[in-house]
Amino acid sequence: MNGTLIGIGIAALVLLFIIGNAVKIVPEYERGVIFRLGRVQAAKGPGLFLIIPIVDRMVRVDLRIQTADVPPQEIITSDNVTVRVDAVTYFQVLDPVRSVIAIEDYRVATSKIAQTTLRSILGQRSLDDLLMKREEINQQLARVIDDLTNPWGVKVSLVEVRDVSLPETMRRAMARQAEAERDRRARVIHSLGEKEAARNLGDAAGILEEHPAAMQLRTLGSMVDAAAQPGSTVAFPVPMELIRLFRPDAGPDRP
Repeated sequence: MNGTLIGIGIAALVLLFIIGNAVKIVPEYERGVIFRLGRVQAAKGPGLFLIIPIVDRMVRVDLRIQTADVPPQEIITSDNVTVRVDAVTYFQVLDPVRSVIAIEDYRVATSKIAQTTLRSILGQRSLDDLLMKREEINQQLARVIDDLTNPWGVKVSLVEVRDVSLPETMRRAMARQAEAERDRRARVIHSLGEKEAARNLGDAAGILEEHPAAMQLRTLGSMVDAAAQPGSTVAFPVPMELIRLFRPDAGPDRP
């Protein structure tokens, strides 16, 4: 009796083991690549399915977009400036079977490819390109890396250069250049302002020359403003036309 119970218990454990290894549940964002006796069968999922224990082996593959940080790389630009650049790569598995059988570890391989491509592409660019054409460089990097990872069933959707570190001497030189450029622009703006003021002054002088009465009114207004200050003495210039009115011979012309 005891032997029968022990046998039933062992059979139940074996059955549970077989069922536990035969039933597989794969979430929506994964696929299970099935190998049967070493030969690849297909990618299954999502959901619940059965495999043959011991005979079948399943490798899970994540289909979500993944990221790989590219460690900082020392790069010499085309104009012989040493910079330190790091980046991040966004990629996604489109073919689960190829990502398993074509490459040992597609994550590590994608990161290594990104490093070598980063050094190669940026080494052909000048420092000004690295600073001013970041978007263009990102697109070129993504295109080149994607061509290399495509045989693995991996799609590289985006590469972003995150930081470009310059040597201290180069940063100081660029700061001096930027300051000199700001001074130059300030001088240009100041000279344009003086030129405009001189033009306006010339226009005003022409108007006053054409209208002497306006000149006298302007002078009178200035004198009134000066007289408003306490303790000020104003010398009033009398126009010659006004003096002639008070001369004895200033009457109307007689025949």
